[in-house]
Amino acid sequence: MSEPTLHHLDCPGSTGQHRLAWWQWGAAQAPHLIVCVHGLTRQGRDFDVLARALVARAAAQGGSVRVACPDVVGRGQSAWLPDPMGYQYPTYVADTLSLLARLHAQAPVAALDWVGTSMGGIIGMLVAGTPGLPLPVAPGRMVLNDVGPSIEWLAIQRIQEYAGKAPERFDSVEAAARYLRALSLGFGPIPDADWLNLTRPMLQALPGGGWRLCSDPAIAVPMASLTRDALAQGDAILWRAYEQIAAQVLLLRGADSDLLSPDTARRMGESGPRARLIEFAGVGHAPMLIADDQVRAVTDFLLPTAGARP
Repeated sequence: MSEPTLHHLDCPGSTGQHRLAWWQWGAAQAPHLIVCVHGLTRQGRDFDVLARALVARAAAQGGSVRVACPDVVGRGQSAWLPDPMGYQYPTYVADTLSLLARLHAQAPVAALDWVGTSMGGIIGMLVAGTPGLPLPVAPGRMVLNDVGPSIEWLAIQRIQEYAGKAPERFDSVEAAARYLRALSLGFGPIPDADWLNLTRPMLQALPGGGWRLCSDPAIAVPMASLTRDALAQGDAILWRAYEQIAAQVLLLRGADSDLLSPDTARRMGESGPRARLIEFAGVGHAPMLIADDQVRAVTDFLLPTAGARP
């Protein structure tokens, strides 16, 4: 499968139902499900390169895999919430449980793995580390991409400066790509053609011409009011969740990351699931998982060849 299929489901919420979109790759009936969840201002097509690689690796091994890449509510093809304060982790976790239930109903899930970049990694830690959640099966392997239980305050301040403040209109895809690239230098060196491919799913054509980002500017409202004290309280909750994770964990870190500190990465390797760390030179927050070495790290971990290190 060279392109994903788009699916939707209605999720319950405090202000009524909202529609969640997800992009699905691979065999729809495959019992091995890999869920890939994007960062704060991104969307599910960020994982196109990785999803293709995972499907190809599974096929080369004589098996199959199902890869689901949701557009978290307020992003991509998913609905926008009427109350901006709904753009917080309780909503994201509840939507994830609805998605997993739908996928399990469509075809029973026997193995569940997770790839989460930044916000997507936090959602994953909460899903995997909260006892009693109605999961089809417990996650077996998790990739946490440049995120951990402790988030650096300077990174929060950087994100607060741009999140939700994009221009209302771009004259062209290329103009939007230039704007997004200026905000995304931490992604590392990405060829122009690849950057355009990453940009197109971020955009929606306007009726009168031009383009706009297909994310609700209000997704930034909860973060705009985040304080250092509230961040510290959230860190404590996430560390408790992390300690409960039973899955094998691979931690990816951009060597220049301002969000995941070396100290946090070290602690993650010494506690809870004892994450195995791989760092990428010349990259900050966060690796985009399109470079060959980054894709290989994830596919080798999630779909190891016979005799390879798990």
